[in-house]
Amino acid sequence: MKKALLLIDIQNDFLPTGALPVKDGDEVISVANQEMENFDFVIATQDWHPKNHESFASMHEGKNSGDIIDLYGLTQILWPNHCIQNSEGASLSSKLNLDKIDIVVQKGTDSTVDSYSGFFDNGRKKETKLNSILKDSGVEELFIMGLATDYCVKFTVLDALSLDYKVNLIQDGCRGVELNQGDIENALNEMKKAGANLI
Repeated sequence: MKKALLLIDIQNDFLPTGALPVKDGDEVISVANQEMENFDFVIATQDWHPKNHESFASMHEGKNSGDIIDLYGLTQILWPNHCIQNSEGASLSSKLNLDKIDIVVQKGTDSTVDSYSGFFDNGRKKETKLNSILKDSGVEELFIMGLATDYCVKFTVLDALSLDYKVNLIQDGCRGVELNQGDIENALNEMKKAGANLI
């Protein structure tokens, strides 16, 4: 069974000094570099937002980061401006062993819908290239890690399971946002219940 390592959004804006910092997010980098040595095929996802992305609180007058709105029929948490295309914040961390990453899949490019998962936007209307890349490469088993446990990692894992991949979550290679107490633990439980192997 062909395997791939999937690194989720290990980008500057999600590291402790970034625009949308994940607590201890930089701790996943050494895990990623170590794990990359064990895989022949490594894919990284990259949040890649236009500067007018409607998930940004700055696009909605009187709204703050963390507020929840209805965005074209989908529940949307508003975030600080982050991972804007071609910005330093959107770049993958330079501390990653970038030479080992075979393909980068960009997501969140449509300004009208957020995209936590590496496979689909949040409305599941459009697919990224990720599934076709994996299928074309004959990959059946995924090892997933990155940022953040309770958002982009969780939704990527759940979509991968729905697409019939065998999924392993590398727990020490993940860190979460934890907007509400218990979010990370709940996300881990949800992934496990859906069929992910937590390692």
